[in-house]
Amino acid sequence: MRELVAVDLAGGVDFVHALQQIWDDGDAALPIDQRLAPDDRAQLADSMRAHWVIHPTGRSRLDGGLATEPGDALVVTTSGSTGEPKGVVLTHDAVAASAEATSRRLSITPDDHWLACLPLSHVGGLSVVTRALHAGTRLTVLPRFDPVSVTSAALSGATHTSLVTAALLRIDPSIFRCIVLGGAAPPESRPANTVVTYGMTETGSGVTYDGVPLDGVEVRIDDDGQILLRCPMMLRSYRDGSTPVDADGWLHTNDLGTLLADGRVHVHGRRGDVIITGGENVWPEQVEGALAQHPGVRDVGVSGLADAQWGHIVAAWIVPNDSSNPPTLDELRSYLGDRLAGFMAPRSIFVVESLPRTSLGKLRRTELPHLR
Repeated sequence: MRELVAVDLAGGVDFVHALQQIWDDGDAALPIDQRLAPDDRAQLADSMRAHWVIHPTGRSRLDGGLATEPGDALVVTTSGSTGEPKGVVLTHDAVAASAEATSRRLSITPDDHWLACLPLSHVGGLSVVTRALHAGTRLTVLPRFDPVSVTSAALSGATHTSLVTAALLRIDPSIFRCIVLGGAAPPESRPANTVVTYGMTETGSGVTYDGVPLDGVEVRIDDDGQILLRCPMMLRSYRDGSTPVDADGWLHTNDLGTLLADGRVHVHGRRGDVIITGGENVWPEQVEGALAQHPGVRDVGVSGLADAQWGHIVAAWIVPNDSSNPPTLDELRSYLGDRLAGFMAPRSIFVVESLPRTSLGKLRRTELPHLR
């Protein structure tokens, strides 16, 4: 029987060795988020029905394990930003397809050196490890992101890394040959050596790079504007046996987007995020990107609020740079005057100390209306 082994280890050499041993044994690995409390880590392993857990002091047997299928390599939990996390089952074939397509697109050579510094419990961090293992390149794995350690790794030879926007803004990006950006929306102005990816746990990490699909990735837009994906990197199923993939092999992403004339994919956002105000569609990410350029705004989130006249209004939650002198609604609307259409400007703002975000910096947009 092939088993699921939870890896409750910080990022580093021990994690990589444990992963390789699990695969050598024919089993699948479940990386555990090290930022969770001990009880939550144990609960996650139980909920994914793992057979074993590897921790710093050894290896423990768990009850209630559910066998994996031949060829299963990983169970990676989703962020759970909209509910209970799901375990995404990725096969060795899917992991290899992702690693090979990424390496081709980035022109990775044996002389390159990957740095993993994002959480290994998320596909954005874990895929750095699996890419390096499949490509046979050098690999450095840090237990967490911190600017000093990341800079030191680059100065010691690391050429490529994967970051989120919040981390990118805390380093000198020129120290790397290439930075793969995922997670939260990229900054309005980004360095030339960055590549913005679109993908999800279900696709084993990014499947478009700067809008261009990787080799083997098919993209289709359905009649509702939803992005559909079909690719060899696809999940086999969720851990509970369900699947978001239809009978023809298309993954229904629940993201809305368009295919541009040159074949690139432009992602608008999540289907449920669009704000319909006075019959006009407003994408929160576009408004956030414009507001983020205001000198008085340190962080911003945008969502819709029900309104009797307009159906919904655009509302913005602002973290100001100076809490004693936050920008006013009139000031922000005036600032957006020559940047966005008038209907896109917020009709209400809320000044807050912080925004609800996932560990990788993704905005928990559904929680914004509660911050009033």
